[in-house]
Amino acid sequence: MKIAVTGTPGSGKTTLGKNLANYLSTKCYNEKDLAIKEGLGQFNEENEFEIPIDKLEKRINLFLKKEKNIVIEGHLLCEMKLNIDKIILVKINPEELESRLENRHYPIEKIMDNVFCEGINYCEKYAKRNYKKDKIIEIESQKTQKETLALVLAVLQKK
Repeated sequence: MKIAVTGTPGSGKTTLGKNLANYLSTKCYNEKDLAIKEGLGQFNEENEFEIPIDKLEKRINLFLKKEKNIVIEGHLLCEMKLNIDKIILVKINPEELESRLENRHYPIEKIMDNVFCEGINYCEKYAKRNYKKDKIIEIESQKTQKETLALVLAVLQKK
């Protein structure tokens, strides 16, 4: 099964992706790592890595053709049309997100940007534009990583 995990930075998508890949005995890839490996993107003045989404989408889809089972995670995946079986959208309460990002020492501007995106359901809106309803799994980030993984596995087993 080819699974994408997406959500706002700080929602728990990276941890979920790694835990899900481990459970499924497959590999988890990060969109930024793939972009760097493929020579896509560059660092801007604020030292943030900017990735051309259209080029990354093409490269990821080529990469997916070679894989039978894979988990790929990243916050940009909702903005792409990938040849995947499921996309897991990790949602989180904006106040919890703010707390997590503060604990990670994000700059206040990035915290507010990400809290705003979560508040307006940015990733959800894009996922619904780019993927059929039966491919989207929306889950709320739980108090523990194990609880979030268990929730995802329960939903996957039902489908």
